[in-house]
Amino acid sequence: MRFRIIRPESYVKRERRFFKRHPELVKQYAKVLKLLSLDPKHPLLRLYAIKSKSCHSISINMQYRVLLTLKWLDDGQVMLIDVGNHDMYSH
Repeated sequence: MRFRIIRPESYVKRERRFFKRHPELVKQYAKVLKLLSLDPKHPLLRLYAIKSKSCHSISINMQYRVLLTLKWLDDGQVMLIDVGNHDMYSH
């Protein structure tokens, strides 16, 4: 099953700001999103539940992550929430 990645406008704005500061991560990020659409539980993504935010996190690399909500229903949707470093967990 292929998962559908949803990028709300609020996420797209954060994403643009993130890549203005980190253009070197664009290719790595694209690979991560492709892998996410194929298998959200793939070990390379290092999927992690963030209980305080009721969401999950996947890894772009060891420093930067993407927050997301996963719908494990038949519709197979993955909604992206935020992108940044580990400090975003404290907001």
